[in-house]
Parts: sequence; structure tokens; C-alpha cells
Amino acid sequence: MSAGTAGPSGSSRAPYEGERSVGQLFAAATADLSSLVHDEIALAKAEIRRDVIRGLSGGTSGIIAGIAFLASIPMFSFAAAYGLNAASRIGLGFSFLVVAGAYVLIGVLLALMAVRFFKKIEKPTRTIEGAQATAEVLKNAKPRPATAEELAVLERSANARAADTD
Repeated sequence: MSAGTAGPSGSSRAPYEGERSVGQLFAAATADLSSLVHDEIALAKAEIRRDVIRGLSGGTSGIIAGIAFLASIPMFSFAAAYGLNAASRIGLGFSFLVVAGAYVLIGVLLALMAVRFFKKIEKPTRTIEGAQATAEVLKNAKPRPATAEELAVLERSANARAADTD
């Protein structure tokens, strides 16, 4: 809308110096909203990335613990059982039972360590709070009817898309 023309309210005053038109205000609001959404997405990605790394650390620790546990069982079990049998008057069968109990205890300790990593995973609270605040602001926003110029732009855009698909 040029200076001196009647606006939607019928006033014909010229805009003050530095005052922005409705179109400029709408463009700025759209750009700000787009920027806000992009920032919220970036924050969500950062928080989720941190938790994925924690989850991978815990999972990796659990997998390595399991592999080490499985690979060492046969060799250390036989060596410890025969060593316990030779060092004491305990029977061979009981020696194997003591060694198996020790391995179960080690496995439990490693599993508890993996659980500790998994418990550190948190939901992305800042992202949720930001999204809720944005939604609250948008709920309270009052829409205005589109101007004839905006409707014309939308119609031209729709016609151009329809022509491109043909």
C-alpha cells in the first residue's frame, strides 16, 4: 500500500517515518516464526543427540561386557576350578560351583553398570517447554482476514502450481 492511499480502515494518513506496512509486519512475523521453529528443531536434535550418545555408551558397555563374559567363561572356569581344587580340599564339583557363582556376580555388576548409563537418559525438557510456550502464543494469536492482495498472490501461486503439474 503506498503512502496517502486509503488503508483497510478507510484512513488516508501517510505512514510515519520508520513505520512498517502490514505486509512488512506479516513478513517479519512469518520469518520470526520460521526462525523459532528452526531453533526449536535444532534444540530437540541437540538434546536427543546427547541422549542417543548416552544410550549407545550404555549399550556398548553392555555388549562388550557380555562378549567378555562369554569368551572368558570356559577358560577361566576350568582354570579357577582346578586351581581351587588343587589349593584346598574342596571337591572338584564344588570348585566348579564356586567359580560359576563368581562369574554370575561379575555379570550382575556389569549389568548394573549398563543400567546406570541408561538411567541417565532424560527427555528433552527444554524442547518440550519451548514448544508448549510457542503453542500457547499461537493459541492466543488473533487471525485477521486476508487482504485482496494476499488472496490474489495465493490464487496466482495455486494457478502456477496447477500449470506446472499439467
